[in-house]
Amino acid sequence: MAIRNYEGKKYEVDSVNKTLDSLTIEEALQININNKPFTVSMRTPGEDISLIRGMLHSEDIVKNINFMPDIVLKKENDDGIVTIVNLTIPEEELGDGYSNSRSLLSVSSCGICGRTELGDLSFLGKTIDDTEIIDVNIIHQLFTKMSALQHNFNQSGGAHAAAAFTNTGELLCSMEDIGRHNAVDKVIGKLILLNKLDQAKIITVSGRVSYEIVVKCFKAKIPFLAAVSAPSSLAVDYSKELGITLLAFCRNQRATCYSNPYRTKTTKQFRDIDTKAS
Repeated sequence: MAIRNYEGKKYEVDSVNKTLDSLTIEEALQININNKPFTVSMRTPGEDISLIRGMLHSEDIVKNINFMPDIVLKKENDDGIVTIVNLTIPEEELGDGYSNSRSLLSVSSCGICGRTELGDLSFLGKTIDDTEIIDVNIIHQLFTKMSALQHNFNQSGGAHAAAAFTNTGELLCSMEDIGRHNAVDKVIGKLILLNKLDQAKIITVSGRVSYEIVVKCFKAKIPFLAAVSAPSSLAVDYSKELGITLLAFCRNQRATCYSNPYRTKTTKQFRDIDTKAS
């Protein structure tokens, strides 16, 4: 279960009442590699294998997309939630991301927090050259599909979502987590486990977009990224540099494309708006 009930006292304009609210669970998962502590991820329990596999790919910890490390449960807490796992990865399978590793904390709100340094930027200069075009009008249908699967959010209001789709709008995978980047890692990891990563052309996310989510999208070779809320300036800069078509503020039948709009089209007819002063 990804939620837990807590008692509280609710203060309103003209009343004070006791309340019992469902809150999204946040628990630490310590990930050891070859019996050495590697990172602690603050995540919502569930789909931990997908989270781990997505993180290994997104951060270039494992070079081979077809390699699946041996994962051994080392410890659970009193609620049966996994708290420590150990991954066995042969040295020849370890990527550059392993040597440029995080320190022992990765908070749920920000995937870059806790890193020992900014990270490997060797991917700069490379780009996604995908030439497929999508109709921006289907973007809103994708968010409707994702929203229908946000069961945790509907109960707690405290979970982010990410989903992957084909270029025709077929849903491949949808995940929730208290962390935005965790939800994306879970989606990418699940697609790898299902051998469907090459089918994914669009990722949607329920919140804002940081540069790190753009990089995860790039490393998964997914050319479209769409968000409900705002992008950061670095997210836009990286999207332009890496060849990702970034759409944000995708709500109320609106969307703003900030990078590589040549991959978008619209079948709607618009009237010209004269912005000249009268």
